[in-house]
Amino acid sequence: MIPDERAGILLVDDMEDNLIALEAVLASLNEPIVRARSGEEAMKALLRRRFAVVLLDIRMPGMDGFETAANIKHLDQTKDVPIIFLTGAEEEAGYAFRGYATGAADYLTKPFDPWVLRAKVNVFLELHRKNQQLQTLLAREKADFSELSKRLAVLEDRLGEEPVDVATLREEARELRRLLGQGRPH
Repeated sequence: MIPDERAGILLVDDMEDNLIALEAVLASLNEPIVRARSGEEAMKALLRRRFAVVLLDIRMPGMDGFETAANIKHLDQTKDVPIIFLTGAEEEAGYAFRGYATGAADYLTKPFDPWVLRAKVNVFLELHRKNQQLQTLLAREKADFSELSKRLAVLEDRLGEEPVDVATLREEARELRRLLGQGRPH
């Protein structure tokens, strides 16, 4: 997976007309959209790139939507990708329960309201962006803390040296305390 790529939207449906309709509804979100016509294709796509959300049909030949969702949730690199099931209104009543039990974040029946679908997908895109920002900040904090730890170790080593320049050590200790306190609530 390419680390800096924008996370996209994965559409999984065996019916080309459904994929075209979904793509038209979601195009205004200006995010990459990838189509998969089977559960197998979906799994390959998920292993190649990051996705903020998967829209998944239930009834498909071969690996159905439930099995695809179970596979998505089973893999470490994809287990946190939210899944929205989309399926025909005439489906069995137990499908919604089974979808949620499989790990779906949401379940919509066709025909769906395009505004509602777009809004739901947009929420997951925004959550993904916020999560990426948080991960970046955490990585930066970890790197900063590591650098400060190294500087502290050097300072501690210098305390054992003779003669000790106390004024310089105090200034370095003040600077480290200031840096350790930056950006943290007191």
